[in-house]
Amino acid sequence: MHTEHGLMRSLVWRTSSFCSSSACVEVAFTGEAVVVRDSKDPQRRCLVYSSVEWRDFVAGVKSGDFDF
Repeated sequence: MHTEHGLMRSLVWRTSSFCSSSACVEVAFTGEAVVVRDSKDPQRRCLVYSSVEWRDFVAGVKSGDFDF
């Protein structure tokens, strides 16, 4: 298993195509989890969600469960 530092270096980070500044959310997929970080400060602690949690979050966004 990767160390946290080694894992973070090996991740492929994605940013929305709608993001035109450095103030964006970046997402990386590990296979078992989804890692989310702030593009303004990528060295700060990341949020890690299981694949099931991420799937449920995306489904909630698509169905309008959140007031964005």
